[in-house]
Amino acid sequence: MQKLQTEWHWQWKRLEDDSKFLFSEWIFPYNLESFKDKTVIDAGCGGGQHTNFVAPLAKKIYAIDLNTTDLARERNKNFNNIEYIQDDLATVKVPEKADILFCIGVIQHTDNPDATFQNLLKQIKPGGSFLLWCYAKEGNALNEYLLEPIKRWVLLKLPKPLLLGLAHVLTILLYPIIYSLYLLPLGFLPYYEYFINWRKLPYGRNMLNVFDKLNAPQTFFIPKSKIESWFSPDIFDDVHIHHYAGVSWRASGKLKF
Repeated sequence: MQKLQTEWHWQWKRLEDDSKFLFSEWIFPYNLESFKDKTVIDAGCGGGQHTNFVAPLAKKIYAIDLNTTDLARERNKNFNNIEYIQDDLATVKVPEKADILFCIGVIQHTDNPDATFQNLLKQIKPGGSFLLWCYAKEGNALNEYLLEPIKRWVLLKLPKPLLLGLAHVLTILLYPIIYSLYLLPLGFLPYYEYFINWRKLPYGRNMLNVFDKLNAPQTFFIPKSKIESWFSPDIFDDVHIHHYAGVSWRASGKLKF
């Protein structure tokens, strides 16, 4: 059983993942209309913003999180089609199987991504869809081998307000580089594709992304081979796997049985 992680509650109480643009990118080739009149599971709902995008369309949503269901409930208090479940994604049993389950930016932070994926499969109807977005191993060497050790040794020990201040400083320092060097046709630069999205987003959303990387208590970077094994054609139809923005995987498929 995964332990409660107070880092997430602190983060989602103060910051908001409010970009419909990114959510739409992460669930492609699905879109918001795909949720219309469907039973949906938001696996790892965080502060409830993605639930908020889907709630006006879905018939029913089960919003699951180990740490932050109180925040998601408050954000979505005007909707009556959401049921909140505080539980571990690797062991949770949802009362009703879903037409669509989405797990956006969460599985890489669980104790055991394999166990989490296998359990989430059990919560989907035959013919139902699994939509996943997660960090890729490919393209993330600086995060995995430089930032992650610094985070474990130093950053996670800092007071959260100080860590948030550091995220602001780093975000501000990145802007001149992203709007000069990264405007040149130099696709070999690290995170070149990723920073294309950066230029499409407001400062607050970019700062959230920096803070998220500094604050996450644990992170696994998922290799292509793992994504392909999860979304095996033996298990799924209509499989879509894409190395998104050079640093992440978006994957989806319809469960065969």
